[in-house]
Amino acid sequence: MELSKPPVDRSALIEIELDALYQVSQVLSRSLNLHDTLTELLQVLHEIAGMQRGMVSLLEPDTGALLVSAAYHEAPQPAAKPIRYEPGEGVVGAIIERGASMVIARIADEPRFLGRLRVYDPHLPLIGVPIRLGGEGKPIGVLVAQPLHTPESLLPERARFLEMVANLIAQSVRLSWEVERERRDLTDERDHLRRTVRANYALDNVVGHTDLMRRVFEQVRQVAKWHTTVLIRGETGTGKELIASAIHYNSPRASGPFIKLNCAALPDTLLESELFGHEKGAFTGAVALRKGRFEQADGGTLFLDEIGEVSPTFQAKLLRVLQEGELERLGGSQTLKVNVRIIAATNRPLEDDVEQGHFREDLYYRLNVMPIFVPALRERIEDVPDLARFLVEKIAKGQGRELSITDGAIRTLMRHNWPGNVRELENCLERAAIMSETGVIDLDSIQLSGAQYPPGSTVKKPAPAPIAPTDVDLQDPNMDERERVIAALEQAGWVQAKAARILGMTPRQIAYRIQTLKIRVKQF
Repeated sequence: MELSKPPVDRSALIEIELDALYQVSQVLSRSLNLHDTLTELLQVLHEIAGMQRGMVSLLEPDTGALLVSAAYHEAPQPAAKPIRYEPGEGVVGAIIERGASMVIARIADEPRFLGRLRVYDPHLPLIGVPIRLGGEGKPIGVLVAQPLHTPESLLPERARFLEMVANLIAQSVRLSWEVERERRDLTDERDHLRRTVRANYALDNVVGHTDLMRRVFEQVRQVAKWHTTVLIRGETGTGKELIASAIHYNSPRASGPFIKLNCAALPDTLLESELFGHEKGAFTGAVALRKGRFEQADGGTLFLDEIGEVSPTFQAKLLRVLQEGELERLGGSQTLKVNVRIIAATNRPLEDDVEQGHFREDLYYRLNVMPIFVPALRERIEDVPDLARFLVEKIAKGQGRELSITDGAIRTLMRHNWPGNVRELENCLERAAIMSETGVIDLDSIQLSGAQYPPGSTVKKPAPAPIAPTDVDLQDPNMDERERVIAALEQAGWVQAKAARILGMTPRQIAYRIQTLKIRVKQF
């Protein structure tokens, strides 16, 4: 709506400008969408302040050119293609180059005016002001408008008004750029983390080259392609969670959430709230609505560890979600649909639990769609060297120092039964690293870590695997004396007289070596 008569009175003009400034401030506080905000601001100038055909051009950081970001004349002005002004080009380019406002009494008399928007009246004045960050900083853009019904004597007043508007615009531009930069940084960080996580959980990074582990890797590769429910079976410490992570991050759901829950860590009442969520006021202490793990995992994967520990009562509630993909929050009545892939894990013999009535048969078959059995470490003892080196490197990063492990220490690790599997191996190596002042994990470090059972222990010792004399070259120059004596004792079944014959020693000599080298003799 245009003004019906020219505001020749300065006091009336001030009232109009104050009203317009108030409306501009309201517009700038509504949205972070910069284009929409600037367009609405120009509409306020057009309809209330009598500053028509407004345009805002902002600098492109990469090119240094001015790009028309918003324009208004009776309606928003869409551009067929982006309109740019180089520094010094036309009136807009001159304003950004000089960093000063420009007042033109009549456009037709200004030879530098280019009129690329094709909306300006050549017989009216034109005012252009720089948009600065921080008041005295380098201009980041230009605000241009044509004052309507304004005598030439009041054009400086109109220019000061536009400068005030430009200052307000600058604050919004800075906020918008900061938000955009933070959004871009967060997006880059998210993408980097996704790439890192996928790389960490790539199957090539899972240690193991035995036939048993290759079979597991092949199953993971195949099942990761689909949305099938997976049940991971294996002893405690075998890496079931690592396998679950590998399935998720190599699946089509990799960009979705991966939510984990240890079912054995919570009682039924808390487990229901954790999995299904609760409404505000559902119970004492429920001060706000809380989404459960199923809702959090919507579009992704939910890993239910120790699923065999869930009580029969709760198993029935869990079964409905697995069958129908529907749930209700605790204390709520609304049925929610979720799209979640389930990966469960257990170290329990579920078949026996089903037979004894401790685990629902229908839930067992719902979970056991694709079983993956992770072998115990004692079943793939050939993987111990690679696992040990991998874990030593991991521990070294955690301790912030260089660590290495000797071949003799690895041979000692391969003779252990590892009832705690990979977790026990990692704990043993971490203790050995702590006991090693030099950063070299050797036989002494391993023994000090407690990897071998102490003499007189009531724990049943695993029978050592027989090693043929040709398996270890006792003349290997890389073996130290301690390793050579231990290897001979292993070959002799820890019979000292036999080991002495292998080494060409007398029984008294090998007994002396055992004592001075502090070798712990195994008793069978």
